[in-house]
Amino acid sequence: MRSVVLVLLLALAGCASTEVQKPAPLAYAAATVQAQALASGHAALSGQARRDNADAIERLLAQLDDATLARDAARLPAGDPLYNFAGRALQRRGLPLPHAFDRGDASFGAADRPAADRDGYRPPLKVGVLLPLSGAQAAAAAAVRDGYLAGYYGETRRRPALRFYDTAAGAKPALARAAADGNDFVVGPLAREEADALFAAGEPPVPMLALNRGSRTPPSGSAAFSLSPEDEGISLAQHLIDERHRKRVLLIAGGEDTQRRTADAARAQLESRGVKIVARLGVSEQMTDALRQLAQTDAPDAVLLVLKGPQARSVAPQLAAAGLGGVDRLASSQIVSGTGKPAEDMALDGIVFPTEPWLIQRVDGLPPQASAAARVNTAKGPAARLFAFGFDAWRLTAHLEQLALAPNASIAGATGRLSLDGFGNVLRRPGWSRFAGGEPVPLADGAR
Repeated sequence: MRSVVLVLLLALAGCASTEVQKPAPLAYAAATVQAQALASGHAALSGQARRDNADAIERLLAQLDDATLARDAARLPAGDPLYNFAGRALQRRGLPLPHAFDRGDASFGAADRPAADRDGYRPPLKVGVLLPLSGAQAAAAAAVRDGYLAGYYGETRRRPALRFYDTAAGAKPALARAAADGNDFVVGPLAREEADALFAAGEPPVPMLALNRGSRTPPSGSAAFSLSPEDEGISLAQHLIDERHRKRVLLIAGGEDTQRRTADAARAQLESRGVKIVARLGVSEQMTDALRQLAQTDAPDAVLLVLKGPQARSVAPQLAAAGLGGVDRLASSQIVSGTGKPAEDMALDGIVFPTEPWLIQRVDGLPPQASAAARVNTAKGPAARLFAFGFDAWRLTAHLEQLALAPNASIAGATGRLSLDGFGNVLRRPGWSRFAGGEPVPLADGAR
């Protein structure tokens, strides 16, 4: 017995004298550490300082390769203020999230609704849609409205009661009326300034899906969906980096506001990821000499065209004459504006551009675009994009809770594949097409 006690005492003494080894602290990349420091104070900022801080965080995360970004994001503890930024960076690169965002109220008012279907379908009970049904924006609103109704009436399962509110006299009074009428969810408004104004007022009286996005982050329990030029610019940059691995890009952009905003966003994203913009040129019919000199002194490995169809048709032969005809060419979705005659548009052959899937292929829940256009004017021409946007607004109305709770959930929409970032913004991965024989041809994933 004494020997047993002696052995136990010796063992205990050994344990007491052995220093407990603490796990080594997680080693983050230097850019992650700097971004984490900025993110820690982000919530206390407002206005331009908050926007500048967010831009600085995104630039730091852009320095990380995919593996490092994924590793460091997975190491961030739940609730870390950097995770929303890191997660959005992963989503934009098409990479999976290691865990769900910490959203606070992620139900979007779903607590009192019937249980979700297996595919996540859980629409509200009563929806108010805020659109400028009269006034200067009425035509755009009509296309969004008709797309929303196409999705709504195409659904055979339980649907919410639906009422439209005209925002021509202001979005705030329209929202107040929608809340007073007992709607448990609101879609809209359509203008950036109106969405910003409602979000600036704090948490809205009813959970919202704003149909535009400005500088304000949606309050907890609300979201924002947009077809903004900035989002397209980011998509173009991501495609050049992640799909084509380009390092030297020539940017040629028109002077319209939408073109400028697209080009600015693409340039910022490319440069933050280490891609050199060898030059940014305006469109001209006398560019050949400048392009030829550029080809000899600082040749790009890709050309990004933020141009309408006629502008691109003018630039394409000049690129060829300068010896840049074989360089990879990517364009914004504006390239289809002013096209439609294959004999002329053959000059655009080989150019890849983003597009709404419904414009080029069948989308579940909608008739083909040509068939819809034969029935309603709001599905024709430039309005077709807004029609698709309205359809996706309906899909989001019924699936927001699913997108919020499942870390890698997404839905296939008419404008692209939709997911939700940690700030309440809907992210959209568009479809892609290439001109061939003067006509747009959809590209399958992996064939770009």
